[in-house]
Amino acid sequence: MGKKMENWRNGCFILLLIMMGFVVDVKGEILVFNVKHKYGGRNGNGSILNDLKTHDNRRHSRMLTVIDFKLGGNGLPTDAALYYTRISIGTPPKDFHVQVDTGSDILWVNCASCEGCPTKSDLGIDLMTYDSKASATGKSVSCDEEFCMLNTPYSDCKTGMPCDFQVSYGDGSSTAGFFVKDDIQFDQVSGDLKTTSMNGSITFGCSSRQSGELGASTQAVDGILGFGQASSSVISQLAAAGKVKKIFAHCLDGKNGGGIFTIGPVVHPKVNTTPLVPDAPHYNVIMKGIEVGGQVLDIPTTMAIIDSGTTLAYLPHTVYSTLIDKLIERQPQLNIRLVEESFHCFDYTGKIDDGFPVVTFRFADSLPLTVYPHDYLFQIKETKWCIGWQDSGMQTKDGKEITLLGDLALSNKLVLYDIENQTIGWTEYDCSSTIKLKYEESSGSAYTVASHNISSAPIMDSTKFFTFFLIISIMFNLLN
Repeated sequence: MGKKMENWRNGCFILLLIMMGFVVDVKGEILVFNVKHKYGGRNGNGSILNDLKTHDNRRHSRMLTVIDFKLGGNGLPTDAALYYTRISIGTPPKDFHVQVDTGSDILWVNCASCEGCPTKSDLGIDLMTYDSKASATGKSVSCDEEFCMLNTPYSDCKTGMPCDFQVSYGDGSSTAGFFVKDDIQFDQVSGDLKTTSMNGSITFGCSSRQSGELGASTQAVDGILGFGQASSSVISQLAAAGKVKKIFAHCLDGKNGGGIFTIGPVVHPKVNTTPLVPDAPHYNVIMKGIEVGGQVLDIPTTMAIIDSGTTLAYLPHTVYSTLIDKLIERQPQLNIRLVEESFHCFDYTGKIDDGFPVVTFRFADSLPLTVYPHDYLFQIKETKWCIGWQDSGMQTKDGKEITLLGDLALSNKLVLYDIENQTIGWTEYDCSSTIKLKYEESSGSAYTVASHNISSAPIMDSTKFFTFFLIISIMFNLLN
């Protein structure tokens, strides 16, 4: 019985080796393995190297990768008032700093010879412009190409005409230009706290004309990185190429600046989720109610948009008025003044978290979003504070009032966007720490990704007030 079992095992082993492509010689009881590579024994004419590379590329294309973006900036209205990342575009690659925005659907950067584009920034970054002619891999996109027909359909398109784009913002500023396609380098996670370079061919906007605060802002960056759900967004293009899953996460560090921004499934920390509203243009969720200091407000169920490209939080008028009344109920002696026609500000010398209530938003599937006083109140002078909640006055196309939750509510939380399963979720988290990403579904490997802060500029004097563009820059999507 023992001999038969041994022979059976040897037979299985030989079969396995044959299936793996090994050459096996059997001599009596002794197994001699004459191992040959499947590409071995060819003439040294260099073709083997091309075959090897092609084989590896085919294999790698079947492996969905995870990507780590390095973050900078912060969500303070009196400082950067945005979060940005650095990406490398073209051949040879050139670095661009772009605002991270989950409320828009395209990547665009400032173009060479742009009219009205910013030339300097108080964020401590050197502003760049893109020139497709200076990149060996850059090329223009014509209006008759599939990308253009899907995203910016033309009524008078003729073969060879450029694919134009134009974006108008809520503060009256705008950008316009044309679409181009080029290689973008991403940091592919290759191990715990390790990355390797990965190229992706992405179609993006080249801004050749800007107006309003967009070009005049002192907090300027090189463009905007749209991470919306549309097919034109960077994550959708990478997913269509078979490189990633349509799952990403951010953890915006409201204490130190920077944080975490990644593509790929998060396995730690665990995140509870709520469904996304079907067929909505943004990351819309159903908001069931609001609690202020544990007291439930008498407000109707409404829709909320989760948007990292917005600094503050905007509420329907009736919700806003009820919330403000509850916030100041504990402090009837406050002398509240209106600043910039929108911000309710006051003098206060006590501890903010002791003197004002916690605000909790409730969403479908019992998912809470807790916002603390130090999140929704910001300091503009030593004893002067302003309330970050804003009266939106915004409505959907069918006239329904909406809530827009920006960095004020999202900071210091790991927020997970699962486009494939149409859910979004979050959990309170230390955004200066690490998370774990699942690398490949078949193997179940998980790698650690750390937070970053690529900000190079010192924090500005808080007495220098902020501009409205950075607060409402992405709100144009709500009006389109």
